[in-house]
Amino acid sequence: MNVSASLTPFDSPTTQSVPMVLDSLPDPAIEGQGCPRKTRLQIDLILLAIEALEIGGSEAILTFAEELDLKGIVKNRVNLWRMRSTNPLRRAHIRRPLSITEAKALVVIACYMARRLTVVIRQLLMIHQQLSEKQIPLEQNLRLSNYLERFRAHFKSRMHPRRSGILALSSDEKLDELAINLLGKLLFCTGTAGMQRFWISLFDGEVE
Repeated sequence: MNVSASLTPFDSPTTQSVPMVLDSLPDPAIEGQGCPRKTRLQIDLILLAIEALEIGGSEAILTFAEELDLKGIVKNRVNLWRMRSTNPLRRAHIRRPLSITEAKALVVIACYMARRLTVVIRQLLMIHQQLSEKQIPLEQNLRLSNYLERFRAHFKSRMHPRRSGILALSSDEKLDELAINLLGKLLFCTGTAGMQRFWISLFDGEVE
C-alpha cells in the first residue's frame, strides 16, 4: 500500500487481506499512501474519547476488531499502540506512517463503538447543554464529570506536555472543551452515512 518498502508499517496488511468492511470508505486523493498529521491526530483523539466513555475501552477496540474481521490489521495491543503512536502529540511518538488501510480500520472500529454508545453520548451532550445554559459548573453532574475526568487523565498521561499542540490545551477547561467537542464528533459518526462523512472530514484541506 505504501510508496516504497522502507515506508511499510510494521504488521501492515497486504492488499489481498483488506476486509470488505473497509470498502465503504473511499481512498483519499492525497500524495503517497500514508496519512497526514491531522488525520493521525484526530483518529487517536476520537479513540481516546471512547476510552474515556467506556471502562476497558482498549480491550473493547480489540474485541470490535475481531468482530469486524479486522484482526489482520489491528492484531493486538502492541500493534494498536504502534498505530496510535503515529499521533505526533504522543509522549511515545513513533516516526512511522499510518497507512490508509490502518486508518480505515481504526475509523470503522471507532464508528461502530460510537453507535453502541449513542444513547450515552446523546445524554452527556444534553447534560452539557443544560448545565451550560444554566451556567452550572460541569462537575455538578457526576456522569459528565466522570467522563471529563477520565478524558483529562488519559490525555495528560499519553500526550507530551512540551509539544506545541499541547501547550494550547494546558488547562483543564481547554481539555474539557476538547472532550465535549469529541463527543459531538462521535455523535456525528452515528448519523446517516456518518462513518463516511467523518472519514472524509479527516482529510479536509489535505486532498490535492
